[in-house]
Amino acid sequence: MSFDFDATVVGAGAVGLACGRALAKRGLSVLVLEREPHIGQGVSSRNSEVIHGGLYYPTGSLKARYCVAGRRLLYAFLDSHKVDYRRCGKLVVATDEAEVARIETIFDLATANEVEALEHLTGAQARALEPGLNAHAAILSPESGVFDSHGYMLALQGEIEDAGGSVVVSTPFERAEPLPGGGFTITAGGEGGAVLTTRLLVTAPGLAAQTVAGRIEGYPPLNIPAGHFGKGVYFRLTGKAPFERLIYPPPIPGALGTHYRKDLGGQAVFGPDLVYVETEDYSVDPARAADFERYIRRFWPGLPDGALTPDYAGIRPKLHGPGEPQPDFQLRGRDDHGIPGLVALFGIESPGLTSSLAIGEAVADLLHHD
Repeated sequence: MSFDFDATVVGAGAVGLACGRALAKRGLSVLVLEREPHIGQGVSSRNSEVIHGGLYYPTGSLKARYCVAGRRLLYAFLDSHKVDYRRCGKLVVATDEAEVARIETIFDLATANEVEALEHLTGAQARALEPGLNAHAAILSPESGVFDSHGYMLALQGEIEDAGGSVVVSTPFERAEPLPGGGFTITAGGEGGAVLTTRLLVTAPGLAAQTVAGRIEGYPPLNIPAGHFGKGVYFRLTGKAPFERLIYPPPIPGALGTHYRKDLGGQAVFGPDLVYVETEDYSVDPARAADFERYIRRFWPGLPDGALTPDYAGIRPKLHGPGEPQPDFQLRGRDDHGIPGLVALFGIESPGLTSSLAIGEAVADLLHHD
C-alpha cells in the first residue's frame, strides 16, 4: 500500500520537531502537525532555556541517558546551525552545612551518569567565581548553559523541510485509525479538515499527550498514564544580573527548584516554582514575589527589596501528582500498546528540551525495529 507520508508527528515543539528531523534524516517523508499558529508555542515556549548537564536523574534512566547524550548532540547542532547559546556553567549550591550531603549525593549521581568535568568547590572557591553568592560549598558543572530555544526549533524545522518534509501549523490532530495491513488513517485540521494516510505515527504533543493517545483507535485506555499540570512562574530582576553562571539550590520534591539564570539578553530571571493546577493558567500573581524573595536570599542575600517583576509562567506535563515519586520519560511503542508503527510520548518535561535530539533518535530507532 502507498501512503501519503512515511511518518507523521503530532506536535511541533522541540521534541516533536526533533523526532521529525531524526525520521527525515533516515530518508522518510515526514509530516509534522501542530494545532497552534506557530511552532513551539506550547511547553517549548515557556521554559528556562537551560541546557542541562544531566546531574539529577537516576543512573540508567531515560532522563539520565537522553539528557547527557542530548546535551552533547545539542551543542554540536547549535554550532553547526549558528544558533545562539552560552555555555556559562552551573553552580549547585549548598547554602549551609545541612545541604552539603544533598549536593554530594548529586555529585555522585552525576559522576555515575558520566557528566563531564564536574568539580567540588569550597564556599570560598564558589564566592571567588561569583561574588555575592552565599555558598557553604558547591558543585560546578561547566557543561551547563542557556540557549535560544526558538532559534533551535526553527533550525529543526528547516532540516525537516530541506529533506522534503512538511511542518503544518493551525492543524489540530483529530483522530487516527490503524489500517488492517499496517499504517494509519489520520484526520486533522478540525471542521473540513484533511484525511491522510501515514505508515508511522509519533505523538509528541506535550500537555495534550493523554488526549491525543485517547483519540487513536485501539489504544488501550489503561495504557494511558494519568497526567498532571505542574505550573511554574518566573520573575525577572530589575537591575544588573548578579551572577554569570546558572545558580541552583538543591532540588525540591518533584522539580529542580527555583533557580537563577542570566538569559542571552543579559537579564536575570528566577524560577520556576512548582504548583499543581487543573487548567492551563499562565497568569503570574505578583504577590508570589515575596516567596521568591525569601527563597532567593538563601543563595543571594543581596537581592534588593522590590526588585522582582512578574515575567511568565510555564506548565510541565507531569506524570506524578503532589508527594508522588517522579517517574521517567515514557516512550511507548508496540510492546507497550500493541499497535505497530506507533510511538506515543508521555511526561516529556525537564530535561526534555536538552534531551530532544536524543529522544528523536530513540523514537526513530524504535520505529525502525518495529
